[in-house]
Amino acid sequence: MPASGPRTRWHRAYPERVSIAVCPGSFDPITLGHLDLIRRARSMFDEVVVAVARNSTKTALLDPGERVELAQAAVAEAGLAGVRVAQVPGLLVDFCREVGAQAIVKGLRGGADFDAELPMALMNRHVGTIETVFVIGDPALAHIASSLVRDVARFGGPIDDLLPAGAQEAVRAAVRRQGTGNDGGGTR
Repeated sequence: MPASGPRTRWHRAYPERVSIAVCPGSFDPITLGHLDLIRRARSMFDEVVVAVARNSTKTALLDPGERVELAQAAVAEAGLAGVRVAQVPGLLVDFCREVGAQAIVKGLRGGADFDAELPMALMNRHVGTIETVFVIGDPALAHIASSLVRDVARFGGPIDDLLPAGAQEAVRAAVRRQGTGNDGGGTR
């Protein structure tokens, strides 16, 4: 269905209303899998906001401003109209309310992703009355996870076919700044 056409019965009934979805994540770094999800979310909603958030359970490789810039560049390079990037300053549900989003879109690569995402979706619905739409990831990209990309980069492995062009050098530079951490005991 064309990106500009009606997408749902609700949307056809209220054509003056713009449907907005938020695609949240730490995007540390943004990957080709993220871009696929954003592209597919855009096919379902009039506008998609890529919400760069802080994950308190992870140590970031890239600072939030850099993650926003890399996501903006990747979206522009991919030619994704109707997509914007913003940083989430606090709770995701508050951010969704501020941007007028009707849904959160999350990608699932497998069962483990669902197990991790379900409690968050339920909490977001409880706290902010916003629904989460799960989109099954492209199997050709299912092996790509930001955490794995960071590990591969730290040990000097190839990352060019996992990330958008601009993110590749940014990750390598960040790894050099932090030091490789290569003690020979890679876990992945």
